Amino acid sequence: MTDRPLRILYVDDDPGLARLVQKGLERRGCAVETAHDGESGLRRIEEGGIDVVALDHYMPGQDGLETLARIRALTDPPPVVYVTGTQESSVAVAALKAGASDYVVKTIGEEFIPLLLAAIEQAMHAVRLRRAKEAAEAEVRAARDRFEALAAERALLMREVNHRVGNSLQIIAALLHLQASASQNEDVKSALAGANRRVMAVAQVHRRLYTSDDVQTVALDQYLKGLVEDLRSSAEDGEAHRISLQAEPVEVDPDKAVAVGVVVTELVLNAMKYAYPDGKGPIRVKLHNEPSGRILLVVEDDGVGRDAVPAEPRSPKGLGRMIVKAMATKLDAEWGQDESHRGMRVTFGFSGQSRPRQHAA
Repeated sequence: MTDRPLRILYVDDDPGLARLVQKGLERRGCAVETAHDGESGLRRIEEGGIDVVALDHYMPGQDGLETLARIRALTDPPPVVYVTGTQESSVAVAALKAGASDYVVKTIGEEFIPLLLAAIEQAMHAVRLRRAKEAAEAEVRAARDRFEALAAERALLMREVNHRVGNSLQIIAALLHLQASASQNEDVKSALAGANRRVMAVAQVHRRLYTSDDVQTVALDQYLKGLVEDLRSSAEDGEAHRISLQAEPVEVDPDKAVAVGVVVTELVLNAMKYAYPDGKGPIRVKLHNEPSGRILLVVEDDGVGRDAVPAEPRSPKGLGRMIVKAMATKLDAEWGQDESHRGMRVTFGFSGQSRPRQHAA
């Protein structure tokens, strides 16, 4: 807003009344111009600088309603207060329907000019509110556009970071594989092969993040599907165990996905090594959403069980078990072995910011 006076255009074919209104409004601090017909009033409005128009109804050639329609058709027209000398409500209703901000009945009494000024000020107040609302909405749209642009840029950068991390991890895994192949020591070969699979479990997460539109979450069931395929195809003797996956759709943040992937890798590798000393057998990985909202992870086999073959007999420090315990702590998981199961059955229950994934229609 500025301190300049309100600039009013009064359109009326009665020069005497127009002059009277002009003096009355100017005494109240307004700047008033007059026009004596609709055409001249339109020309003045098109020149700009008019804040509000007071428009008479009865004028020769082009009446007030026709003039009002042409004013409303202008780009960003000023508000119009309709002035009529008739007591017929239909004229006022027609003017309001045509876009007038308000109407005042023209009288010869002293109350006409105060009523006209009140209607003009009310019309200007409504315009200011509308413009403030439009400015606020424009700012909200601009802020939203800026946020969306920043979010898109951040997502792109995150995908690029995950791409590079994934590539680096794959290089490390390849080097471990080469070193394992070159080693003549079976213990070293086995340790390097295990390290290779652990690195690939983490690399799988980053691969899914840089190929996804959502860098905030990982589809855990799809991630485990790829991980199980990798474990199945990496069997040392080339003979695939019957590793199966039963997983419900669920999404978790990338850190949780890494922890789950490492846990599954360790438990499946352990089962591949020790569950079936005389051959191959089923190894099952299950992922379920429980009614409580927690996520249940199960890795089980039908082999000889824990008592028959100790976990990682060649590793005095029990590296695999240490890794599983560390990942359980990271997941804040409740975990343990189901003693009633025929072979080995390990369960993990964990929670936290997971949500069912929305399937495409």
